[in-house]
Amino acid sequence: MSPSQEPVFSEYEADTSQTSKLIRKFKETPFVPIGMAGFAAVVGYGLYKLKHRGDMKMSLHLIHMRVAAQGFAVGALTCGVLYSMFRDYVGKPKE
Repeated sequence: MSPSQEPVFSEYEADTSQTSKLIRKFKETPFVPIGMAGFAAVVGYGLYKLKHRGDMKMSLHLIHMRVAAQGFAVGALTCGVLYSMFRDYVGKPKE
């Protein structure tokens, strides 16, 4: 490419750091980081409560924590899809 030509993807070449890409993605889809944080919170809570589970078997406790973490992540992604659909179809005025 000669120096006189302007790059085709100038706005993407300016945003080359991983942090700026991550922040841009989080702004585009806000429910993905919420789902990831909720998943991490449920896993952390499950590990914290692992000692104080009483007479419950460990396998049953782990199954409950896995289902809760997956439910939170899937719920956040579902909310994100619904939000995106609302923003694209209802929030925009008809052209």
